[in-house]
Amino acid sequence: MNQTEPSPKLTPSVEIFMPTQISVGELAKRMDLGPAKLIGELMKNGIMATINEAIDFDTASIIGEELGFDLKLEQIADVRPSDESAARAEVLSDLRDRPPVVAIMGHVDHGKTSLLDAIRQAEVAGGESGGITQHMGAYQIVNKQREITFLDTPGHEAFSAIRAHGVRVTDVVVIVVAADDGVKPQTTEAVRLAQEAQCGIIVAINKVDVAGADVNRVKQQLSEINLIPDDWGGDIPCIEVSAKEGTGLEQLLDMILLVTDIKQPQAHFKGSPRGVVIESHMETGRGAVVTLLIQEGRLQAGSIIVTGSVYAKVRSIEDYTGTKISEATPGMPVVVTGFKAVPGYGDWFEGMATEKEAKDWVAVRSRESSIKTSMRGRTVSSHDIERALTRGQIKEVAVMIKADTQGSVESITQALESLGNDEVRIKTVSVGIGDISENDMNTASATGAIVLGFHVAISAVVNQRAKQANVSYKIYKIIYELLDDAREWLSELLEDEIVETEVGTLEMLAIFKVAKDTVICGGKVTAGSVESGTTVKIMRDGKEIGETELLQLKKGSDPVDVAMLEEECGLLLKKTVIPAVGDSLVFTKHESVERSL
Repeated sequence: MNQTEPSPKLTPSVEIFMPTQISVGELAKRMDLGPAKLIGELMKNGIMATINEAIDFDTASIIGEELGFDLKLEQIADVRPSDESAARAEVLSDLRDRPPVVAIMGHVDHGKTSLLDAIRQAEVAGGESGGITQHMGAYQIVNKQREITFLDTPGHEAFSAIRAHGVRVTDVVVIVVAADDGVKPQTTEAVRLAQEAQCGIIVAINKVDVAGADVNRVKQQLSEINLIPDDWGGDIPCIEVSAKEGTGLEQLLDMILLVTDIKQPQAHFKGSPRGVVIESHMETGRGAVVTLLIQEGRLQAGSIIVTGSVYAKVRSIEDYTGTKISEATPGMPVVVTGFKAVPGYGDWFEGMATEKEAKDWVAVRSRESSIKTSMRGRTVSSHDIERALTRGQIKEVAVMIKADTQGSVESITQALESLGNDEVRIKTVSVGIGDISENDMNTASATGAIVLGFHVAISAVVNQRAKQANVSYKIYKIIYELLDDAREWLSELLEDEIVETEVGTLEMLAIFKVAKDTVICGGKVTAGSVESGTTVKIMRDGKEIGETELLQLKKGSDPVDVAMLEEECGLLLKKTVIPAVGDSLVFTKHESVERSL
């Protein structure tokens, strides 16, 4: 039998130096290959790595050998006489302090945005729906001739994913706790995220000027979650502030700079830009508008960057004030245009040398995404399908989601999907960014879905189309109102719960007659009371031997509705099982109770 000869490997001829770990994108640059080719080779070897993920030296060596490269560990003293090496050395030598990135986190109404407003002397909270921050914003201030970048993250529990993204890119987290309300579950979550990301933590005890403020109570609660205030012998700075009165802000900013000096955040200010997507949305006339936080390198107009499965040739760059700038450096939040589609919030971006490389990368990532989607589809078992289709136990509310930003779409989708249980759930048939359109109404009509809009609009023409197609829609500005409605819809689908209540027990003293369908017997009430119309459990030697129904209750020859404790009575039972003298009868009522999520 002929066997196919394995393809001969290329003889390693080109030396490539690398550290113990390297990103896929950086290795592709050193090999002078398109990232798509390197990612394809990794996939052939069973390694699903993206352009921003790191691989170790051993893995890189194996892949490098397949491609004809001899990889060697890079030594600090390595000096290679080539223009590329010299240029790279120049980039690596340009390591400088960058502005710290500070996340403001905490409970929904503890004054995070108001505190940030007071710091940057701007009024944002007044323009927020219900006073709640619904998106992530990024701003910069200058304090004592030093720049500080602030991230304002939503506090509502549905935006936990956004808060997690915020922490991953920050150096310092300011946990805002209201002096009159204390530590809440979202406070604890923010602390956990900050600790996992190894960020510096500062607690801002806000609203110290309001009635009911109790700073010591807040510090006690902080100590209970292992945040020991520095004035209690711990290492967590607690600054008392009032966003309304503007007090304590200078001390807070000074403490941020002090913690920053301990963390010493640095970055390379030359070379390809890298960073994270803070937010993204569509704007009429501008296309995809994306907020980026630069973490490495230099972003310029005309730069080509990739993130997720989209790429951009940067058309314009604006700072957080909306002023157009020509370039951005590490620590700066900027708004850019030029993306071919809306990227996902929290995705990492990286610069590419050419547009062709970017297109190759997008093609590979799209294929990879399709593979992962197919794999996720196979996680549903045949048992789950059988239960849903044949037993009818799972009832679904189909919805379409339209929101103003990608971050809101993902957060709302996750929150809705978490509301269900084994009986009812939300089924998301479609999601999108932008105002509700006629096409959305057509899709909703075909699928029977309710259209949920968040911070979007609907025109008169689309509203008319909704009426014609008999499509229901609701538009929200506050996320918890949306979730409350969804929870109510699911609750309406839940079947009432049957609650069993034990009302009394009786000791069987005599069996008078066993007829074809009934049993006439008598006994004494030993606990509670015996009531007509109740269900009867017959217990023998501590075990239930059957269940029957009390048809009639008598005292002497007179029918009665109830027999009380220690009273003797006669019983007419439905014949399902024949009781015996000495059995214990347990009488129960069954009531239907509405359920809710």
